[in-house]
Amino acid sequence: MLGPVILAASRSDKMRRFVSAAPGTKQVVSRFIAGETVEQVIPIVRETVAKGLEVTLDVVGEDITTREQAYAARDAYMELIEHLEVLGLGAKAEMSVKLSMFGQSLEGGHELALSNIRPVVEAAASIGTTVTLDAEDHTTLDSMFAIHEELRKDYPQTGCVIQAYLFRTEDDARRLAEAGCRVRLVKGAYKEPATVAYQSKAEIDKAYVRILKILMEGEGYPMIGSHDPRLIAVTQELARRAGRKLDEYEFQMLYGIRSDEHVRLAAEGHRMRVYTAYGTDWYGYFMRRLAEKPANLLFFVRSMITKG
Repeated sequence: MLGPVILAASRSDKMRRFVSAAPGTKQVVSRFIAGETVEQVIPIVRETVAKGLEVTLDVVGEDITTREQAYAARDAYMELIEHLEVLGLGAKAEMSVKLSMFGQSLEGGHELALSNIRPVVEAAASIGTTVTLDAEDHTTLDSMFAIHEELRKDYPQTGCVIQAYLFRTEDDARRLAEAGCRVRLVKGAYKEPATVAYQSKAEIDKAYVRILKILMEGEGYPMIGSHDPRLIAVTQELARRAGRKLDEYEFQMLYGIRSDEHVRLAAEGHRMRVYTAYGTDWYGYFMRRLAEKPANLLFFVRSMITKG
């Protein structure tokens, strides 16, 4: 029941100010956010790769209001790519982007987001890596999928994200389960109405398995975004039934959550990628992590009390 309340709070400026000022916030935020600058996150990338893991990097930020902010987001990713190139980390580090951060919600936003993301995708390809387009709330998805399709004409390795809790996603999965298509499947972390999305955990889990089966039986490259031990086991079984080799799909988990499991899966020969977020505009991302799991919220509240 707390999840929807927290998700609503993620768009509240008043709650943003309150949470940012809370004594325990910095301690908890550092659990999920790898740093505020690219210089702070690069050592973490190197440490992660040294453990046999891979990463996907997200410069946090969304709900921008000006074109200048959209251009700044593009430039932040270009700076990240420059650092990855110098250190030779391109093969192990891809990038995740939210098109809202690239101007998607502004006037003329679809064209603006496409023009901003294209040079990032091009630069990523030049250092041997790629970009995955994150899914946001359901009203943005048609635009996201259209941009994904356009980018794949020149950069077919460009990935996208689909969300199990949306009714539409099984159809999206069938369309995307084609050769060379990289698709990350997640449960979904936005507050969506009952008219477009499943509301109960049981329904979402069942949908996740149905969609995962579609992806595993297809010809694309599934990326399993989940920390759920049951879904990890289901993934391994469905991959076995589909005759997939260990390098024909991958697991993805968030930085700071179940880190021992990251290492365990990699040790078993699985491709394991750590979703690593950084940047100063961390509030929306942080609140969704709290909403996803009650233990995260309890950890935050306990830290506030301890530090207060």
